[in-house]
Amino acid sequence: MAFQNARMLAPDDRLAKTGPVRRVFRRVEAGALIGAVVVWAFFALAAPENWLSITGVARILDSSSTLGIMAVAVALLMIGGEFDLSTGVMTGTTGLIAGMLATELNTSIWLAMLVSLVFALAVGFFNGWIVVKTRLPSFIVTLATFFVLRGANVGVTRLVTARVTVSNIDQAIGFLSARGFFNLEFTLLGTQFRTSTIWWIALAFIATWVLQRTRYGNWIFAVGGDVNSARNVGVPSERVKISLFMVTAAAAWLVGMMGILRLRSSVASEGIGQEFVYIIAVVTGGTLLTGGYGSVVGACIGALIFGMARVGIVFAGWDTDWFYSFLGIMLLVAVLVNAFTRKRAEEVRIAAAKARTEEEVT
Repeated sequence: MAFQNARMLAPDDRLAKTGPVRRVFRRVEAGALIGAVVVWAFFALAAPENWLSITGVARILDSSSTLGIMAVAVALLMIGGEFDLSTGVMTGTTGLIAGMLATELNTSIWLAMLVSLVFALAVGFFNGWIVVKTRLPSFIVTLATFFVLRGANVGVTRLVTARVTVSNIDQAIGFLSARGFFNLEFTLLGTQFRTSTIWWIALAFIATWVLQRTRYGNWIFAVGGDVNSARNVGVPSERVKISLFMVTAAAAWLVGMMGILRLRSSVASEGIGQEFVYIIAVVTGGTLLTGGYGSVVGACIGALIFGMARVGIVFAGWDTDWFYSFLGIMLLVAVLVNAFTRKRAEEVRIAAAKARTEEEVT
C-alpha cells in the first residue's frame, strides 16, 4: 500500500526540476538559435550601416525564403529517416518544363505550371516507391534521379530550344497573375518585400502544426526513429515515406515556379548543388541525419542563418566565394552542437527517470 501511495505521489518526468541551461538545451532548435544570434551580431559589427536597417531585413528574408521553403519539406523527410538528393535539380527541371510548355507550345502559364506539378509529384512518388519497395538507401535512389534529371535538363532543353536556357516566359498567357500569386513585391515600412517570405512563414506554420499536433506528425517521428517498430504498431510506414518524398518534390516545384516567375527565364543548370545547402540548413536547425528527431522551426532558423551569411558577406564587401567555406564550417559546428544538445536532453531524461524510481522505492 505504501508503495502504491508513493507511486501515485511520484513526480512526472516532465515536471522534474532542471536548471535553466539544461532547459534551453532540451529544445531541438537551441543550437540553431544560438548560432543565429551569433551570426547576426557578427555582421551587425562588420557592416552596421546596411545590416541594422529595414532594407537589410528585407534582403535577409528574401535570400532566406526559398531556401526556407525547401528546408521545411526536407526537414520533414529527414525526420522521417530519408534523404532526397534530387530536390535541387528538381527546382530547375520543373521550371524548364513550365517554361518550355508556355513558350514553345504557347500554353497558359497556369496550365504549364500544373503539368510541371504533376511531373514533380510523379517523380517524388517514384523515388519514395523505389525506396520502400527495394529497401535501397534513399541516398542512392535519389542520387540516380539527380543524374537522370540533370542530363535530361540539358539534353531536352537543347533539343527543343537549341540552347540551355528558356527565355521570354513573361510573354506567356497569365504570366502577370501567376507572378502576383507566387512572387510579387509589396511595400512594408517603405521597403520592398516579396511574397515568397509569406509563403515560407505560412508553410512553416502548417508543417509545424502537422508535425507536433497530428497523428501524421507522430507517424513521421515513428518511421524515422524505428521503421520496423512503427510498422509493428500499425503505422502505415510505406505511405508515410512516399508522401514525404512527394512533399519535397512539391516544395521544389514551388521554388522552381517562384524562380521562373521572378527571373522570367530558366536555365538547365538551375538548382544543381542546392540539395546539399538544404540538408545543411536542416542539420543546422537540429535535425539528426539518422532521423526520428528534428524540428521545422529549427530548419527555418538554419535557412535564416544562411540567408544572413549570404547578405552579410555582400554588405561587408567580402569575396562571396567565402560563403561556401561558411557552409562547411556551419555543418561541422551544427553536428557538434546537435550531439551536445542530444546528450544534455538525454541526461535530463535519465535524471528524471532515476528520481522517479528512487521516489517509488522509498
